[in-house]
Amino acid sequence: MRTILAMTWKEMLRKKVMMLTLLLTLVFLIAFWFVADTVGTNDQGAGTLANDSGLFTQFINGAFILSLGFFFGAFVIAFLAIFSSFSVIAGEAEQGVMQALLPRPLPRWKWYCGRWLGFVTLGTIYAFILFTAILLITSAHANVPRDVAVLTKSFLLFASVVPLLISVSMLGSGLFSALGNGVFMTMLYGAGFLGGMLDKVSGSLRLEEDGLKVLNNLTGIISMIMPADTLQRRMIVELFSMKDLNGLVSMNSGALSILNISSFPSNTFIMYAVGYTVIIFALGLLRFQRKDL
Repeated sequence: MRTILAMTWKEMLRKKVMMLTLLLTLVFLIAFWFVADTVGTNDQGAGTLANDSGLFTQFINGAFILSLGFFFGAFVIAFLAIFSSFSVIAGEAEQGVMQALLPRPLPRWKWYCGRWLGFVTLGTIYAFILFTAILLITSAHANVPRDVAVLTKSFLLFASVVPLLISVSMLGSGLFSALGNGVFMTMLYGAGFLGGMLDKVSGSLRLEEDGLKVLNNLTGIISMIMPADTLQRRMIVELFSMKDLNGLVSMNSGALSILNISSFPSNTFIMYAVGYTVIIFALGLLRFQRKDL
């Protein structure tokens, strides 16, 4: 299994998708630096406390900058996770790679787990680098959380979409063709993002109670089908301890409105997302064991 993991790393490091991801990351971080510098020099904080201090203004600016950074950072993480693994089974079966590997004394489950671990470890390391870079850039222009426990919990939530998306992508690769799975994964992640956007705007829409209930049910179903966007929202909540600030500060005005934390993803949902990942991984492994190559 270690051999398959190492092979996955070597393959990923020489693939164009990795180079494209690194190039996009560099462009993003350069643009993010200028955005952080512009927002960080803003002294007109949209604070809602009676005595709006410079410290609170820096907190508002930091929350806005980090939220903006992680909003786009989540797309980059998803891009790497999906496009690194969407053709891992179907594509290699079509190219005849599997016929050369699997007839040897290599159990299919070891090949599958080695591939999965390779994609997940590389994606997690990349997520850590991106997470750290966003924090460092923001800290140069505004206040950021510095509690190690908070940062650790936030990073785990930020990186949790990597095993989730790779598990779904590898299952899809065992069910569809390489091209079909790429389209499927893009649409599935897009649906999850759309559900998150609907949840963000639902509170500001002037809907009747029945209409709002239907919309909330719809976004809940979408979040259960693809929990990635909801996990990212919970990461922001944990990063700024928003559950403690809710009620003390207005979250629906000024720069804080971008955070969309009118409702908090619960601990039960986090447990659901973990179970979802485990079940999808097991289904993908079972499908691969029975797949005719």
